[in-house]
Amino acid sequence: MRFDIITIFPGLFDSVFTAGVVKKAVEKGILEIRIHDLRKYATDKHQQVDDRPYGGAEGMVLKPEPIFRAVEDIRQTGKSITCLLTPQGEMFNSRLAEELASYDQVVLICGRYEGVDERVIEHLVDREISIGDYVLTGGELAAAVVVDAVSRFVPGVVGKEESVRHDSFTTGLLDFPQYTRPREFRGYRVPAVLFSGDHKKIARWRLKKALEKTLARRPDLLESRKLTPEEEELLEEIKKERKES
Repeated sequence: MRFDIITIFPGLFDSVFTAGVVKKAVEKGILEIRIHDLRKYATDKHQQVDDRPYGGAEGMVLKPEPIFRAVEDIRQTGKSITCLLTPQGEMFNSRLAEELASYDQVVLICGRYEGVDERVIEHLVDREISIGDYVLTGGELAAAVVVDAVSRFVPGVVGKEESVRHDSFTTGLLDFPQYTRPREFRGYRVPAVLFSGDHKKIARWRLKKALEKTLARRPDLLESRKLTPEEEELLEEIKKERKES
């Protein structure tokens, strides 16, 4: 899978993908990440990529010509998608990350300043993506987040692919608590059920803890989730315990 990132600050990516599973995937040839300097697609001697907005307003807007040239030069035939990182985009989540992982090429345009010329959005971009309800100084950090999250769904990137399927949000729930050695630390003990050897009991405990955490921190996830009979039963247990405590 190939990622192409278009930015006016290519240096921001010098160290982002030089460690961890993404680096290993690039070395193995599973992923390819290319960073493109938007200024190289400007035709004037000053390599201007932005200008003042028509109608009068504060700030600068990225011009359409360099962006069109860059995307048309970079975009490959086949299953390719072009995305603009912008606060006005659809919210990035696990579902969208998995969807993007099905493409052979993902082109990411890093927005800057007051945004990009609307013609880029109307006639060039396939999707607009936001990583949250806040404004960054540019789309570079957002692009790095998208690459990292999408990469985890590409076969071969994560050593144990089963772990991806049990991640928070992938299942529609937040993750259950995790413990490792030592069994006791400063008087804090690992729950005994995890040493019971009863895999069915452990699975039920983990599901209950995941539901408990999701109910407390992200109840909106439960509202959009079709609960199984076991999940409904466990939620009733959790709510009853809350009232009794």
